[in-house]
Amino acid sequence: MPIGITVNALSVLLGGIFGALGGKKMSKGFKESLNMAFGVCSMAMGIFAIAPMKNMAAVIFSIIIGTAIGLIFHLGEWINRGASNMQKFISKFIHAPAALDQKTFDATLVTVIVLFCASGTGIYGALTEGMNGDATILISKSILDFFTAAIFAANLGYVVSLIAVPQFVIFIILFFAAHLIYPLTNPAMILDFKAAGGVLMLASGFRMVQIVMFPTADMIPAMIVAMPISWFWMAIILPIL
Repeated sequence: MPIGITVNALSVLLGGIFGALGGKKMSKGFKESLNMAFGVCSMAMGIFAIAPMKNMAAVIFSIIIGTAIGLIFHLGEWINRGASNMQKFISKFIHAPAALDQKTFDATLVTVIVLFCASGTGIYGALTEGMNGDATILISKSILDFFTAAIFAANLGYVVSLIAVPQFVIFIILFFAAHLIYPLTNPAMILDFKAAGGVLMLASGFRMVQIVMFPTADMIPAMIVAMPISWFWMAIILPIL
């Protein structure tokens, strides 16, 4: 039972409704300050995930190689393009609120779709829950997503709630894919995978507080290569050393 994924999707759904209903009462300063707190929380979650790693060199190689793959294949651009297509479909049924022009509404909606459907933290959390049933990452993320959805919905309206549907579908696919991967792993590989995901969570935190705009979408392949590289390091490299 994908509890974490369900809770995360509900947090976006309910947060969007809450923001659309009461968003006008949120000041700009309140929204910005709350976003800073979200960034710090994401960093803390990332550090917690990184700490138990078994093979630092393998994790570092994973981040470098995975990011290089993402940049070579322009993964971030593909994700933005997919989000843009999703936005065009949604905009056929829901138009920009009176306070926003359609161009601003469309651009912001693409950003929100990427944030909720293709974040490193969400993908990492869905894979982790699928592997070992640990829903704590997604449940912790749900707290942040509820308020993030509320803040965006204050400007965009109820359309933010609809993003919970594609988010749930994407995370469920990752959840069941992880079931096939887990039997091929060992505890050290899992910890190194979590550490790679933690690095992405840390990078996401820096983006939230706008200190450094890491290419987090392009860094997503790091989680795909983390376990093979961890296995290669332990089976091939360490015996030589």
